[in-house]
Amino acid sequence: MGDTKNIFISHVHKDDDMLPKLKSLISKAGMTVRDGSINSDKPNNAKNPDYIKAKYLKPRIDWASTLVVFITQNTAQSDWVNWEIQYAIEQGKHVVGVFAQGATDADLPDALRTHGDAAVVGWQSARVVDAINGKINSFDDPATGSPRSVPDYTIKRYNC
Repeated sequence: MGDTKNIFISHVHKDDDMLPKLKSLISKAGMTVRDGSINSDKPNNAKNPDYIKAKYLKPRIDWASTLVVFITQNTAQSDWVNWEIQYAIEQGKHVVGVFAQGATDADLPDALRTHGDAAVVGWQSARVVDAINGKINSFDDPATGSPRSVPDYTIKRYNC
């Protein structure tokens, strides 16, 4: 039997149906996860953002040892995902990004892209588990799954 970890999966609710696939991917590498995230199985009916953060999100992120960011085409635009990442970083939590199949660097939330200690891995069981366990602290190429340096998002500026 492998490790059991408490995680919080930061994701966009449009991607709720893909969470079982992510958990299955992790279990294939021998890890059991207890997920504290809010999803359609554990809905949150509150409307006030400050209340949601204080009463639902913060306690669940505090409980988890690792924040796993599920990176899809919807993730980069989510203020909630960016807030969850930033809060987890402030609490000293380990942060791991996992590219869903078809996701690209353009889908990385800003808070994850700029956090130097995060690991971002492709859709491979062993690499996801190694990242959760802190054995990987680098970025994978989303297309190949192979390790690489942190993507450079420097934009050249031109004077008019």
